[in-house]
Amino acid sequence: MTAQTAHTSTPASSNPALVAALAVGLIALATLAGAWFFQLVLDIRPCPLCLEQRYAYYLAIPLAVLVAIAAARDAPRRLVVTGLVVLALAALANAVLGTYHAGVEWTFWQGPTDCSGPVVDLGKAGSLLERLDTVKVIRCDEVQWRFLGLSLAGYNVLISLAMAAIALWGAGKTARH
Repeated sequence: MTAQTAHTSTPASSNPALVAALAVGLIALATLAGAWFFQLVLDIRPCPLCLEQRYAYYLAIPLAVLVAIAAARDAPRRLVVTGLVVLALAALANAVLGTYHAGVEWTFWQGPTDCSGPVVDLGKAGSLLERLDTVKVIRCDEVQWRFLGLSLAGYNVLISLAMAAIALWGAGKTARH
C-alpha cells in the first residue's frame, strides 16, 4: 500500500455528515447574504426580532464548517453527530423565533414592547425633536416586504426548518453507519 492510497478520501456523496454540514453552512451563508442585501441595497431595515433571528445563522456558518472539516477528516462519529444535532437545534430554535415573529406580524399575539408597543420614552422635551430626527424605530409588527404572502420572518421559518431537516438527515445517516 502506497502513501497515496493510504489517505484516499471518500467522495462527498458517500459522507452524509459532510454533505449535510456543507449544505447547512451554504444555506446559512446565502440567507445572511440575502438579509444583508435587503438591508443595505434595498433599504429594508431589520427590526429587533429580525436581528435576533440572524444569530442562529451566525452560529451555523462556523459550526457547519467545523463539522464539515471533522466529517471530512473522519473524526469520531459521536462528535460529528453531536455537531449536526447542535446545528439542527439552533435551526429549530430559530424556526420557533421566526414563527413568533410572523405571529406578531399577523397580530396573532403581542410582540415585544420595544418594537411593537407604543413609544413611551421620548426623553426630555428639549431633545424630543432631535431624537425624532435621528431615531427610526423599525416595528416588529409591521411587514416591510412580502412575497407570495410570506414575510421575511415566514421565509426564515421555512429556511430554518429546511436546515434542521438537512442536519438531522446527516446526523441520522451518520449515526447508523
